[in-house]
Amino acid sequence: MPKPLSTKPFRTVLLWQAVATLAIAAISGFVAGVHGALSAVLGGLVNLSAGVVFAFVLAVAPPRSAGATITAMFRAEGAKVLVIIALLGVVLSKYRDAVLPAFLAAFVVTVLLSSVALFVRD
Repeated sequence: MPKPLSTKPFRTVLLWQAVATLAIAAISGFVAGVHGALSAVLGGLVNLSAGVVFAFVLAVAPPRSAGATITAMFRAEGAKVLVIIALLGVVLSKYRDAVLPAFLAAFVVTVLLSSVALFVRD
């Protein structure tokens, strides 16, 4: 089984998420200034980071059976959710000048782009 970070669908989704984050940051920066751009970047980075953690956890113990594959996927998804919750908490509690519309726009768009991996052929 190839490492998740080396697969075309995973790399493609990470690229699309990064491009979407930068586009939203540019628009937010134009509308709301530096804090708008930084908020959008942080919103996108939450999901980019969670995706990398998902791939890392999945790659740590390659599954040897169908049951182990399902277990590994649940473990990786759980780690991803924990990272998202932790990073959302950190950003929203520590960054007092966060522009919430920009932050949430980048966050939601990158979440939606995660599902696009199903349509990318390897």
